[in-house]
Amino acid sequence: MKAVGLVAEYNPFHNGHLYHRQQAQRLTGADVVVAVMSGNFTQRGVPTIVDKWQRAREALQSGVDLVVELPVFDAVQPAHLFAAGALRLLAGLGVADVVFGAEHPDWDFQQMVAAEKSFQSASFQRYNATFATQFNQELAKQTGHQLMDPNDILAFAYYKAKAEEKLPLALHAIERIGSAYHDHNLSGNLASATAIRQAVANGQVPVQTVPAQTAADLGEVVSVPTWDQLYPLLRNQLIQAPVARLAEAYEVAEGLEYLMKDAAERNLTFTGFQRAVKSKRYTYARLLRAEFYLLLQATTTEVEKAMTRPYYHVLGFTATGQRYLHQVKKGLPYPLIVKVDQDLKRGMMNLDYRAGKLYQVFTKQEQDLKQPPLRL
Repeated sequence: MKAVGLVAEYNPFHNGHLYHRQQAQRLTGADVVVAVMSGNFTQRGVPTIVDKWQRAREALQSGVDLVVELPVFDAVQPAHLFAAGALRLLAGLGVADVVFGAEHPDWDFQQMVAAEKSFQSASFQRYNATFATQFNQELAKQTGHQLMDPNDILAFAYYKAKAEEKLPLALHAIERIGSAYHDHNLSGNLASATAIRQAVANGQVPVQTVPAQTAADLGEVVSVPTWDQLYPLLRNQLIQAPVARLAEAYEVAEGLEYLMKDAAERNLTFTGFQRAVKSKRYTYARLLRAEFYLLLQATTTEVEKAMTRPYYHVLGFTATGQRYLHQVKKGLPYPLIVKVDQDLKRGMMNLDYRAGKLYQVFTKQEQDLKQPPLRL
């Protein structure tokens, strides 16, 4: 069986994702579609609109055959680490092709990766601009392009990960259709996930933009999960914990612990807190990831160790996906997990287990322990 791989967050699964799945199969002639999907928190460290089991079901109902969770230590990361973690899992699953959307699929991303090598040793230590800004300024000098759009950034990251990891994958960029990534427009049957989440937050389910299973899931959302709901937990932790302990958290560095502690003491709202800690040195995404790992009380040592021990946590499969998994499971380079037990909870999957417990701020459902894969 020939497999095509997709990397996704499906937050939530919408008609653009359905188009992506259809085009991936058409382009590659694959028999089976394998998706590596983020769990309950996105790459930016934001809670997803519905949990990972609901989103996995949405994908399965829409033609994906096998959904594997991208572990949280790879999922809540900047683009290059997110992409590398996802592609390693897909390569290990025997996937030959990976298809992804991009705003500029005609760009030579491989050439851009090669160009980056000429300045990757640059320090980018100007504190009046973010790393991304300094990186793009240099990239524009070399290639004439800047990585400003989210899917172009990921496309570049996929090519970079393939080259650095020497992964035997064929990469295919297809044009992202419909609304722009951050577009709030809901006209027609194609809309961004941002617009769909905003509509649900306003009490509307844009059924024309999503498959039936997604519409059903969104119809049950009482309150869209946000950082406003998590902030009291974060604020208390920042106020109570010693600065030395805060500095041990993953992504907290360069004195950020002092800035966050002071901002937490002075701000009762998350919006006020974010404005107080934001600077030209840090993007909001960078801050959100640091805040997420602070809430998990995940140390740099702990996360970096976990990143060396990937695994396959199966969220669900169709009959076709189950046959494919049976075909490849003996050759998998990492452990295969179909149910989380007490040993996995305390060991290999501890970070994901803790992230699941944090997500229970929004839902009463257990996210990991003893949860079997969905079978369609």
